[in-house]
Amino acid sequence: MINIDKLIYTAVFSPNEKAKKQAHTTIRKIAKKRGVYPASIHQLYMAFGQKKIKGFTVPAINIRTLTYDMARLIFQIAKTKKIGAFIFEIARSEIKYTDQQPDEYVTLILAAAVKERYKGPVFIQGDHYQFSAKKFKDNPDEEIKKIKELIKKSIEAGFYNIDIDASTLVELEKPSLDEQQKNNYQMTALLTKYIRSIEPKKTTVSIGGEIGHIGGKNSTREEFEAFIAGYKKQVGKLIGISKVSVQTGTSHGGIPLPDGTIAKVSIDFNVLKDISNVARNKYQIGGSVQHGASTLSNELFNHFPKNNALEIHLATGFQNIVYDNIPVGLKKEIYQWLKENCQDEWKEGQTEDQFVYKTRKKALGPFKEKLWNMNAKEKKPILTNLKKQFSFLMKKLNVVGTKNVVNKFIK
Repeated sequence: MINIDKLIYTAVFSPNEKAKKQAHTTIRKIAKKRGVYPASIHQLYMAFGQKKIKGFTVPAINIRTLTYDMARLIFQIAKTKKIGAFIFEIARSEIKYTDQQPDEYVTLILAAAVKERYKGPVFIQGDHYQFSAKKFKDNPDEEIKKIKELIKKSIEAGFYNIDIDASTLVELEKPSLDEQQKNNYQMTALLTKYIRSIEPKKTTVSIGGEIGHIGGKNSTREEFEAFIAGYKKQVGKLIGISKVSVQTGTSHGGIPLPDGTIAKVSIDFNVLKDISNVARNKYQIGGSVQHGASTLSNELFNHFPKNNALEIHLATGFQNIVYDNIPVGLKKEIYQWLKENCQDEWKEGQTEDQFVYKTRKKALGPFKEKLWNMNAKEKKPILTNLKKQFSFLMKKLNVVGTKNVVNKFIK
């Protein structure tokens, strides 16, 4: 009998590349045989745009560490609560600092699904496939090439949902909205064409665009209109984006105060509602996407479905739960590593708590195996608290009971 736990450990950590590759192949074969497969959420999102469905916000969960364990928890909840609308994702930056390449990430998720006897489509997303404004300015062709390479590698691995983030190229100093959004919509269109040229037959990869850089000024309906008008001219008759990420007042990871706690933020829910309404009524696409949300106060989450947010990205809050509950000795070791290896990121005026909070994600790759190898007793408080938060969010975002609606639109 195949031991999926041993198999996934081999796939992730074996020093023997041949054994590693074989483990990946075996897990994917088992998953396929058990009725678990990577899928695109595109048709579900278009159903929102066509007003065939409404009333829930799809959680997109970035798993930076303990990926197998966390994915298992999510599948457990999904089975119990009959949830179908949820996404696993990883950002361009996270791939590097968490040491999780697309192929490995997909295999981890599929292994977790197999372990929990989950069946059906699994949505795995490339989050923030983001342009560096500086690199784009210095050498646009090279930056485009790098993102194309990542997209190709991701789609080949089973990422059938890709979020293009060229919002970093928006030039707010330009006089007209079209000029401000021009680099953004041109690059989003260019990558849309590329994705459509390489996506598997019978699969329409779900593509997202972004109009407001997270942590910057709040987005407006007029900016969205300028972006989508320019974008549609560029893509022509090709199937385009199914959603757009906007800025509502949040920032990635939250803003740490001197004592390490997170500052409260004010979210403009009208941004989500207004842009989703235009997206659905005028362009028949899914709607707006909220980023940087996992560190928000829990009482805010039921407002996202109420304000027609299509999707919500959740990451740092789960990382915080891990750090809040790992053994003291391991935490000290990690924090010491940060001081030795991330010293150049310690900004003037930052307290140690602020420095640690902002940089500790960088330790997740180097400490990946140590975190994985914590024993059951050490993992228990982490997983208990994670499961509680995952369950809470699924309920507040109204995705409980969405398995049937997903099965209706995703074949």
